Amino acid sequence: MSNRAISLQLYTLRALLEDDLEGTLARVAEIGYTTVEPYGFVHRAERMADALTAHGLSAPTAHAPLLSDDRPAVYAAARRLGVSTLVVPMTAPERWQTRDGVESLAEELNQAAVEAADHGFTVGYHNHHFELELKQDGVHALEILADRLTDDVVLEVDTYWAAVGGADVPALLGRLGDRVVAVHVKDGDRTLNTKAQVAVGDGVLPVEEILAAAPEAALRIVELDDFDGDILDPVARSLGFLSGLKDG
Repeated sequence: MSNRAISLQLYTLRALLEDDLEGTLARVAEIGYTTVEPYGFVHRAERMADALTAHGLSAPTAHAPLLSDDRPAVYAAARRLGVSTLVVPMTAPERWQTRDGVESLAEELNQAAVEAADHGFTVGYHNHHFELELKQDGVHALEILADRLTDDVVLEVDTYWAAVGGADVPALLGRLGDRVVAVHVKDGDRTLNTKAQVAVGDGVLPVEEILAAAPEAALRIVELDDFDGDILDPVARSLGFLSGLKDG
């Protein structure tokens, strides 16, 4: 798996970015990443775009709460960064409690995708654990959502949170198929304790099996929600592990 197929969700480095955006992105490039996934980028799009260019980084995907944000501002900032897919990072768990709630969310995403397409963007959705933990008639709520989405809406499956939610992740990915255009790859002890997350390959998730089930073209995105210690260490070791899978 070449480094160009592996991205880094910048939320992982949020504290470092707040202190030194340019220097942090320089370190990301030095580690070997060529692709990143921004979040909260609207207010710092110019600085981030300049830093990405300076360090040879691209940002094909980004997290943006399109269902609540000022969408014209999001589109303008995303265009400046070179983003092509805008991913809704989260919605309220309450919306997933009933089939009607899930179906209404699907309709909102479908409508957002129509508008975003007019501006040159694709819309995606990123899961946490509750979209898998909550079920209707034995079916994961995330799959109910997928069934109601138009072909224009894609999925970014967070494989760690899907596992925490009780899903058989390789089987889930197989069922969702090519709608999955990106996967968040993270590792840990498969609990809600974000401090227990570790470098990819150091935890209990069957990472190789999971990635084998994901669409080959799906972008692999490293993320740690939290970590005690030097966060750049697991960020670097995750890239090393995933890059090594090519030879395996």
